[in-house]
Amino acid sequence: MGIFYTRSRKVFPLPVRKGWKTAAHLIFNRFMFDYLKRTCRKHFGKDREFYVVVHNLLGITPDNIDLYKLALIHRSASVMLPDGNPANNERLEFLGDAVLETIVSDFLFIEYPEQTEGFLTQMRSRIVSRASLDDISSRMGIDKYIVANFNGTYSHKHLNGNAFEALVGAVYLDKGYDFANRFVINGVLRRYVDLSDITTTEVDFKSRLIEWCQKSKRSIHFNTASDEESTMRNPRFLSKIIIDGIELGHGTGSSKKEAEQKAAWAVTQIVGNDDIGDFFMDTIDMSFERYTSGDGKVN
Repeated sequence: MGIFYTRSRKVFPLPVRKGWKTAAHLIFNRFMFDYLKRTCRKHFGKDREFYVVVHNLLGITPDNIDLYKLALIHRSASVMLPDGNPANNERLEFLGDAVLETIVSDFLFIEYPEQTEGFLTQMRSRIVSRASLDDISSRMGIDKYIVANFNGTYSHKHLNGNAFEALVGAVYLDKGYDFANRFVINGVLRRYVDLSDITTTEVDFKSRLIEWCQKSKRSIHFNTASDEESTMRNPRFLSKIIIDGIELGHGTGSSKKEAEQKAAWAVTQIVGNDDIGDFFMDTIDMSFERYTSGDGKVN
């Protein structure tokens, strides 16, 4: 019947909700079973050394150790599953990229309550850039544990940053978003990212884009003019970027320089990575040749 309590010298039994008690009992048993299983795997299982690696790298104890093992396998060293599909960190990298961008956006939104959308966007872009993630990954020591097998077929550019994103994806799947949020902010951003240095360092996206075009032997043109909504009191400029005769992006600003920088930033999100940029432009070239006679006229 449950616990007894007294009132006016009489004893009354407290009713107990057996369904609630049973559910709580089952939850507790499941929690203890999972805890004991993780403890046994951590100290006595075949992966006990890898548990130490993950704890040293990330400062956490995994619930599902297999996610973290997968996060460190580059596609060049893919493990073939019984169904014939390769197992590597590409899917975790995809997930981790999205989770990381969300967490960084959340962090910057709270950290800089008075700043504009443009400032927050550029800050996020610098923090999650390939170069930044490569540096963070190396400083954390992740590069020492990446499994890869390069034979000339695969590119190892941004290998470290990609593995870091995959680990973020693993943490998210293993522990949930709230835990991943705390891990990224306290374990990564506050330890390896100097926000004051980022805010005082101006990234010249226009020069970066021009440099990429020169290296890729592609023509680039900035078509910048006053916007239709521009006034004497509130001047507005619209800049369009044309690469190899194709308009790839645009940006607006209160000055020509600002408009061109915003347009260049938009395009660098596509072509800023050499491999992705070359593939993107080659795809456009092939599509252009397919639907034209080569002289720009539609077939």
